[in-house]
Amino acid sequence: MKMDVLAELRRVLELELYTIKRVADAIGPDYEEAFRVLFACQGKVVVTGVGKSGIIAQKIAATMVSTGTPAMFLHSSDGMHGDVGIIKKDDIVLAIGKSGESNEIVAILPVARKIGATVISITAQPKSTMARHSDLVLHTPIEEEACPLNMAPTCSTTAALVVGDALAMVLMKLRDFNPDDFAMNHPGGQLGKRLILIVGDVMRSGEANPVVHVSSTTRVMLSEITRKRAGAVSVIDDNQHLLGLVTDYDIRRVLESGKDIFSMPIQAVMNPNPDFVVDHDNAYRALELMEKREKPISLLPVLNRDKKVVGMIHLHDLVARGL
Repeated sequence: MKMDVLAELRRVLELELYTIKRVADAIGPDYEEAFRVLFACQGKVVVTGVGKSGIIAQKIAATMVSTGTPAMFLHSSDGMHGDVGIIKKDDIVLAIGKSGESNEIVAILPVARKIGATVISITAQPKSTMARHSDLVLHTPIEEEACPLNMAPTCSTTAALVVGDALAMVLMKLRDFNPDDFAMNHPGGQLGKRLILIVGDVMRSGEANPVVHVSSTTRVMLSEITRKRAGAVSVIDDNQHLLGLVTDYDIRRVLESGKDIFSMPIQAVMNPNPDFVVDHDNAYRALELMEKREKPISLLPVLNRDKKVVGMIHLHDLVARGL
C-alpha cells in the first residue's frame, strides 16, 4: 500500500494539536477548583489508571513528585486486590480514563470516597460512571483518536498527559518551588549536583591534600607534589594558613630560567597570591572560577572558615562528578 508518510505524520500531529487546543478551550471552574483542592491537600495525590491511561498516570505522579507535590501511582488493577489500602482520608485520588467505564477504576473510586479521600477524574466522558463517583471532573473532549482505526489511545492519552503536566506545573508555581528545591529532588542530575555539591564534598583532604610548611626544602616540596599527584602544593605557616601555592607551572618557570631550584627557598618559587575557595562554597562555582579566568587553572587550595588550608580541589575531580 502506497502512503505519503510525511502527510500521515502531519495528520497525526495536527490531530493531537487540535485535541490539546480543544482541551485548553474546555478549561473551566472544575479545573480552578481542582488546583485549589490539590494545593490544600494535606496528604498525597494518588494517581491511578489502567492500560495506556495507567502509563500516563505513572508519568503524572512522577512529575508531581519531582516538582514538589507528594504523589504516587496506584495501578487500578492492584487497587482492586489490596493496594487501595494506601489511600488515606487526607489524600486526593486523581483517576485517569478516557471512557470512564474501566471496571478496575470504577471499582476503587467508591472505596476511596468511603475512606474520605477526594476524587478528581480526568476523562473524555463527563457523564461516565467514573465521573459520577468523582468530586471534580476535568473534561478532556476527544473527537477521535489519531489511530487510523480510531481505537489505539493517542489523542486521549496526550490530552490526559497535558492536563497532568499542567496540574503539576501550576502547583509547582503555587508552591514557589525553586531551582534549589528541584535540585534536592534530583541529586543525581547535573542541575542537582551543581546546586547541591559543595567544595568540601569534592576536595582532596586529609592524606590526599598536598600541603607543605613554608620552612620545608624545595626537595620536600617536590616530593609532596609528586606523591600526592595533584600537580601543585599549598604552602602553609605554623597556623595552617595559606601563604602561597606552587604548581607544575611555577617549577617549570624556575627550571627554564636556569636557576638551581634545590638551592632556592619555597617563597622564591611559590605564587604568594593564589586564588582559593572555601570548603562550604558551591562546587560548580569553583569550577567556573577555574575555567573563566583569563588564564584558566585546574586546581585551587581550599580553606575553612578559620582560613586554614583543609584541602585542594581539582578540575578533574569536578568533571568526574558530572559537573
